[in-house]
Amino acid sequence: MASGFGSVALIFFILAIVFVVKTVNVVPQQHAWVVERLGKYHATLGPGLNIVIPFIDRIAYKHILKEIPLDVPPQVCITRDNTQLQVDGVLYFQVTDPMRASYGSSNYLAAITQLAQTTLRSVIGKMELDKTFEERDHINTTIVNAIDESAANWGVKVLRYEIKDLTPPKEILHAMQAQITAEREKRALIAASEGRKQEQINIANGEREASIAKSEGEMQASINRAQGQAGAILAIAEASAEALRKTAAAIREPGGSDAVNLKVAEQYVNAFAQLARTNNAIIVPANLSDISGLIASAMQVMKSQQKS
Repeated sequence: MASGFGSVALIFFILAIVFVVKTVNVVPQQHAWVVERLGKYHATLGPGLNIVIPFIDRIAYKHILKEIPLDVPPQVCITRDNTQLQVDGVLYFQVTDPMRASYGSSNYLAAITQLAQTTLRSVIGKMELDKTFEERDHINTTIVNAIDESAANWGVKVLRYEIKDLTPPKEILHAMQAQITAEREKRALIAASEGRKQEQINIANGEREASIAKSEGEMQASINRAQGQAGAILAIAEASAEALRKTAAAIREPGGSDAVNLKVAEQYVNAFAQLARTNNAIIVPANLSDISGLIASAMQVMKSQQKS
């Protein structure tokens, strides 16, 4: 009897533990649990301690409210210029409405993935191959806007989409590499030609400036020489004029005329004496009376000087 009572007590104890476990639920932070009562949506449990009715309420769905990355499988897309392009991307989303995420779609992860792939094929099909590499941001934004509009009914918020890799066929890759190589060689040739052109321009400008400087130097030298010669001529002329003025003033003084006659007679005689020393021929003046007159005048001047 005692053993039977102990067995019943043990059963009730186990049932009590099960009842407590089923009644008390602790929801972690950034999680949400959806509760169904008799098969119908009843409530959404938030983080912390929550009480439910055992065997009537049940935890039907558990959702993570954190941002979740979803890897979108690679797929082959056809561009506008009929080129195959393999695209691989990753989608970031967050559950914002646990109730809709539970009942809005049977599998919202698969729905988001399929919608991302179909939208990506549509966007790539409107672009040429070269534009797909340049317009990644445009592709990402277009996909996010298209998916987010539909995902709102599934209780999901699409945050962003990022293309991880764009892989064209090998033939296209080789052609693109050849094109890039040709463009780089072209830029190198253009740069070299521009360098040679600039070099020739610099040389020509240098020669022109040197010629201008040389001609300006020669012109300045000529001007300086002309100014020097003009100054010398002017100085000689001024000296000659001053000498003539002094000579004229001396002639006007008493005895000046006699002094001039004496000086002229001396120079006349000296000149004939020099000619006689340097030439073998005998030079005779045309008018000997002029010489005698000059000598007589000179002697008269000397006598007058001695008397005085």
